[in-house]
Amino acid sequence: MTGRPRTTKPPRRARNDPGQYDDLAAEWWPSHGGFAALHWLARARAGLVPPPPHPGAPLLDVACGAGLLAPHLGADPAGWRHIGLDLSATALGQARAHGVAPVRGNALRLPFADATFSCVVAGEVLEHLPDLPGACAELGRVLAPGGTLVIDTLADTLMCRIALIHVAERLPGGPPPRLHDPALLVDPRVLTAELALHGVRVTALHGLRPSIPGYLRWVTRRARWVPMVPVRSTGGVYQAVGVKVGHGQSLPHG
Repeated sequence: MTGRPRTTKPPRRARNDPGQYDDLAAEWWPSHGGFAALHWLARARAGLVPPPPHPGAPLLDVACGAGLLAPHLGADPAGWRHIGLDLSATALGQARAHGVAPVRGNALRLPFADATFSCVVAGEVLEHLPDLPGACAELGRVLAPGGTLVIDTLADTLMCRIALIHVAERLPGGPPPRLHDPALLVDPRVLTAELALHGVRVTALHGLRPSIPGYLRWVTRRARWVPMVPVRSTGGVYQAVGVKVGHGQSLPHG
């Protein structure tokens, strides 16, 4: 006797357990899948990545997941050499299929020499790490003098904890349940100060929100993605751009 195939329900994990990304491996690329908002953020993040200083300059994508940034960097042979680091082997396999050179590793112990990368991108990762000072130290260490750091993360505010975690987890396009730990959210002032300790001067800081008309089109299946709109408030999702101070330069005090 045959019946409907049995499906295995993902285990209930603790908040912020990285094993959830392996549980949800099939959700990375569908436009209306569980990681849909990560596509919207990847597109916005790519808009802050500068042109490479020379063809094939190395760009490190920290916590690259399945390589969602790759389609927005383009396939120009004179462009960036996209290197992606992640803990998840299942995600890295998908990233490789999208042209990313995969490296399995931990964002708190980056397996690269000092000053290796002309650009470092850390999208939607700092709010998952238990050691923000250590993460900032590693980002600054591997970034070459004059290089650009691009970050987006979640702010350590009551509004963010309520709206972007507890409420958003119940909305279409919101993060999968239990993916974030509210205790790890990142104050932009603290982030700016920590990066300065490691030679990275933040030059731009602004918030992001989904376009309301774009979100309605996405929810009704009339669009495959939602534009992210820059806003002044950094109390929710926010982006930061920093530049590594070159040799012989110093960061301003105060």
